[in-house]
Amino acid sequence: MAVGLFDSGLGGLTVLDAVEKRLPEVPFVYYGDNLHAPYGVRDADDIYELTKRGVERLWQSGCDLVILACNTASAAALRRMQEAWVPRDKRVLGVFVPLIEALTERQWGDNSPPREVALKHVALFATPATVASRAFQRELAFRAIGVDVEAQACGGVVDAIEEGDQILAEALVRSHVEALQRKMPRPQAAVLGCTHYPLLEPAFQAALGPEVQVYSQANLVAASLADYLQRHPGMVGPGRERAFLTTGDPARISSRATAFMRREMVFQPA
Repeated sequence: MAVGLFDSGLGGLTVLDAVEKRLPEVPFVYYGDNLHAPYGVRDADDIYELTKRGVERLWQSGCDLVILACNTASAAALRRMQEAWVPRDKRVLGVFVPLIEALTERQWGDNSPPREVALKHVALFATPATVASRAFQRELAFRAIGVDVEAQACGGVVDAIEEGDQILAEALVRSHVEALQRKMPRPQAAVLGCTHYPLLEPAFQAALGPEVQVYSQANLVAASLADYLQRHPGMVGPGRERAFLTTGDPARISSRATAFMRREMVFQPA
């Protein structure tokens, strides 16, 4: 009954933590492609091939349903995978839609025409590849009109998180927020469009100010997954064992993950 979680590195652990708390009876298999992180500076074809490789490995672990707990992979690869590659007995889902549903106050499956919503000015902080894809704006346009989105590519942040350099990561957050505010001085809401970024949510909130509502994805994705599994119980795969897989050095990644999650995590070679 395993479900797979895919990420380019450690950021998806924020989603893993939330889904494990929401669905303690489900064994999750986590795949971190740490060897090739960060994805945010790669081109779309490269991201697509790497994501396919990771998803196939999770299918081999008995996960018929895989969540791309990576905004860059969701933005650059998901639609292409769903349209031309995913078999009919498998599912691959992304992390954008639950976030946009929360922003626009629409329920899952609401296919009514896009309408005006309360939010008019939204800041998007994401990787360069996610920003270039405009996937967030495209998905938002399916559900809402009249929303001004200003995107800021946050180069270097994922690298600093993966290297465990908190001081550099927080300094980069402040720099990227200042750059965003030069383009949109008073956003009503800010979207942390990378699953690494919740690890720095206090830094984003401090730089943006208390009047800006900051949206991160972990709990939203967990609630959406719980709802999906209730409606599609057959998509829980045959796998029975929880596992943490990495394409990087297992000892190093285990140490980093344990520090991030504040609990022991032992990764195995993918």
